[in-house]
Amino acid sequence: WLAALRFDNLALRSLPVDASEGSGPRAVPGACFSRVRPSPLQNPRLVAMSLPALALLGLEVPAADEEAAEAEAALYFSGNRLLAGSEPAAHCYCGHQFGSFAGQLGDGAAMYLGEVLGPRGERWEIQLKGAGLTPFSRQADGRKVLRSSIREFLCSEAMFHLGIPTTRAGTCVTSDSKVIRDIFYDGNPKSERCTVVLRIASTFIRFGSFEIFKPTDEYTGRKGPSVNRNDIRIQMLDYVISTFYPEIQEAYSDNSIQRNAAFFKEITKRTARLVAEWQCVGFCHGVLNTDNMSIVGLTIDYGPFGFMDRYDPEHICNGSDNTGRYAYNKQPEICKWNLGKLAEALVPELPLEISELILEEEYDAEFEKHYLQKMRKKLGLIQLELEEDSKLVSELLETMHLTGGDFTNIFYLLSSFSVDFDPSKLEDFLEELTSQCASVEELKVAFKPQMDPRQLSMMLMLAQSNPQLLALIGTKANINKELERIEQFSKLQQLTAADLLGRNKRHWKEWLEKYKVRLQKEIENVSDADAWNTDRVKVMNSNNPKYILRNYIAQNAIEAAENGDFSEVRNVLKLLENPFQEAESFREVKEDAEEEGATATTAACAQETRSRLPYCSKPPLWASELCVT
Repeated sequence: WLAALRFDNLALRSLPVDASEGSGPRAVPGACFSRVRPSPLQNPRLVAMSLPALALLGLEVPAADEEAAEAEAALYFSGNRLLAGSEPAAHCYCGHQFGSFAGQLGDGAAMYLGEVLGPRGERWEIQLKGAGLTPFSRQADGRKVLRSSIREFLCSEAMFHLGIPTTRAGTCVTSDSKVIRDIFYDGNPKSERCTVVLRIASTFIRFGSFEIFKPTDEYTGRKGPSVNRNDIRIQMLDYVISTFYPEIQEAYSDNSIQRNAAFFKEITKRTARLVAEWQCVGFCHGVLNTDNMSIVGLTIDYGPFGFMDRYDPEHICNGSDNTGRYAYNKQPEICKWNLGKLAEALVPELPLEISELILEEEYDAEFEKHYLQKMRKKLGLIQLELEEDSKLVSELLETMHLTGGDFTNIFYLLSSFSVDFDPSKLEDFLEELTSQCASVEELKVAFKPQMDPRQLSMMLMLAQSNPQLLALIGTKANINKELERIEQFSKLQQLTAADLLGRNKRHWKEWLEKYKVRLQKEIENVSDADAWNTDRVKVMNSNNPKYILRNYIAQNAIEAAENGDFSEVRNVLKLLENPFQEAESFREVKEDAEEEGATATTAACAQETRSRLPYCSKPPLWASELCVT
């Protein structure tokens, strides 16, 4: 069935390919790609495949022999056998990682297989991630493991079905080949299965692809491998714009500066809209380096990502992001900063004074506009666009923050709020809302002090006596955050569940009053209030997901897969294909859900207990122990 794939590898014909065929790590000057070969795996087998993603390539699983089809997918999409017409290559790029220029990076574990022509003539680049060594593997082995591959596979598809621009994942294939990984960098390495994900996108070119021309960085002393090769920069711009922005190429074919400015304006706006979409579903990317930013405005490179559970604007999903550079509330400004680095990388083909002006004029305005449009839909504000809506959204998020509300579930519940509620129905609704807020136990886990008291004491002394030394080991912001945590934790010791419930109900009652007033303004402008309400609920339910890929859901699927059972990965994939609907085939048992959340106080919770929670439930207590780096 894979013989149906039709390759046309335009990127390799349009951009320079490294003449050297050696596979060892090395600098790759004067080229955008290096030819590579996937390294075979022992006994590859399919974990899961996404039929909607494979359909992009014109592939349909033959119903007559599904088992043979899965075996064929495992053989080819592990890299053990090459597809006819594929030309494996690794892409060269650089990047600013956590704000510092890192020099040459490149596809250290991913391999371009080629470009497949889809059934409607569209072009899809396909990649194997985790297929072995490339010239860009540096000190690593070019492999990915089962847990990280399952997360990338599931999240790529989850994001697509949420309506968010993303790269796709066609298959996840694991094996009996093993590598050693120190998951938390704490000196406890373990053996894990090599696993490969088939990734699909129009292109995997990123901002960092244009940073290969960067001269020596004044802070890190590193430089790109292709300094002074403006000829390649021109080739890359011609290829990217003519292939992925053909309407811009057509409109400005006789003026390259205007063409490049129009391209930069478009990628600025796409990036602003993309990050607005992330913020509206509580998605945190985790590693927003310039090499993880797509040149066509897709979510790319799923590593230590996380969907936020309890709303916290300063939520950090990446356990190794010590300074919180990529925290949830920092994502919009970081993406703008990354666009600034792309602007620098396009000089002289686009002068900086032009690109900087575009960035200032377009980015914030596009982000605010798209974010507010999306938030209006999430709140069912479908008739009017009022200036006060922005304040209503801010006050909602502040209420969520004060009450530790579950971001996804609070939004989902709001569609069942009515302006006509009598006092008893309002009380019932408040009960539902507050059941989605953090318990005293959950808050104690969230605000548990993280520093050893002696370490904190030393850092406080350094802040006074030697700020320069403090800057090397921490920040004033980190100290303030820890002091705040200690204060909150101390207050929580005296707080009873009844006090917390009363306080949360007061906060939500206040906000619901404002929401009711705003909804009444909508009704004033309609002739049929029932039809309006039906439309409102429909819009809300198609913008507020019931199911997201929470860390605990992914973790349950990973643990089952590590024990040889792939059914949970496949179940979760099916669930995430319909994130806005009550899943018919997942009539989940909801009994004891609250009790289970309260009693599962340790991470050593039995698998049986873990899997009983509904997929739409706010996370159990053990989930707070999960750390993704």
